[in-house]
Amino acid sequence: MAVTQNSQATRSAESTNGQSMLVPKKIFFTKGVGHHKHELRSFELALRDASIEKCNIVHVSSIFPPNCELISKNEGVKYIYPGMISFAVTARISSNEPRRLIAASIGCAIPSDSSTYGYLSEYYAFGQTEKEAGDTAEDLAAAMLASTLGIEIDEDQSWDEKEEIFRISDKIVKTTNVTQSAMVEKGGYTTVVAAGVFIF
Repeated sequence: MAVTQNSQATRSAESTNGQSMLVPKKIFFTKGVGHHKHELRSFELALRDASIEKCNIVHVSSIFPPNCELISKNEGVKYIYPGMISFAVTARISSNEPRRLIAASIGCAIPSDSSTYGYLSEYYAFGQTEKEAGDTAEDLAAAMLASTLGIEIDEDQSWDEKEEIFRISDKIVKTTNVTQSAMVEKGGYTTVVAAGVFIF
């Protein structure tokens, strides 16, 4: 009986062209910051700032699916409904140390061949600016993609040097990031979040 149920589940998860319906068709990036005396509320306010507070978010790892369309946040939030389970690559960091600089970032590297997968990276740090954290997250995603495509890079090179290698390679079409940084406010917690939210 279990075998039959598993077979039925497998068939129901497949579309007419044989691809799994569990592969996201779209993704959008968003970010937010929240301040509150309680850490949990600061996190909720950061999600609200990012316009995804109505979702039940399931954290997933770092693959940008083949043939996935990158859409704007404004378009993406139109697909959000209260209580929906949303799969997302997320980065989050909180602190209650006044004047501490915090940052959370999602990096993205998309291959030129849209039928192959790309990479998303999650990164968070203390003491880094938005640009520093964003460059690091973007670098991580690009390096992971480069390793699967056979592009040789020196991990110790600066981001600008590696970006030039990616630019002249015909295998990587785009690298980008979404990053939220903030200075921790006195009298409570500050939370920053960044997310790549998948749409099915």
